[in-house]
Amino acid sequence: MSDVKAASLHELADLVFAVARQLRPPADPAFEPCTPIEISVMRFIHHHPGTSARAASEATLLPSSNFSRVLRGLEKRGLVDRVVDDRNARGVRLYPTDKAHQNHQILRDNWDRTLRGIIDDPATIEIVNATLRRIEDELIARRSGTDADGAQSD
Repeated sequence: MSDVKAASLHELADLVFAVARQLRPPADPAFEPCTPIEISVMRFIHHHPGTSARAASEATLLPSSNFSRVLRGLEKRGLVDRVVDDRNARGVRLYPTDKAHQNHQILRDNWDRTLRGIIDDPATIEIVNATLRRIEDELIARRSGTDADGAQSD
């Protein structure tokens, strides 16, 4: 890889990290604040309602003991429901609660206010979003040993 390409990739990762640090939690008293790890877990559960604890643990890169602790905390605060799996009574499925949906909406509204006016061109926003989605999908695929389309990679 060329030094220029490596420097550009470094800058991309550095900027993603820096932008994420600028996104502050809402000041709304109805908002249930979450740690970055809890946000990662809730993000996965929101995107995959009914997921298994194992799948969520793997997707969030948390060892099962750490994931269980985070999940218990989210459950205690009323953000996650564990529902016994219809097909396997020993398994559970994870769902965001109504409170979690409300929390998510408050967070979305906050991010809308925070980011509005920085980039107004919808096409530019979609290019950035598509690029970041592709990066996330590829990083997940590389970690799991598959390509971004799910085929086993060498």
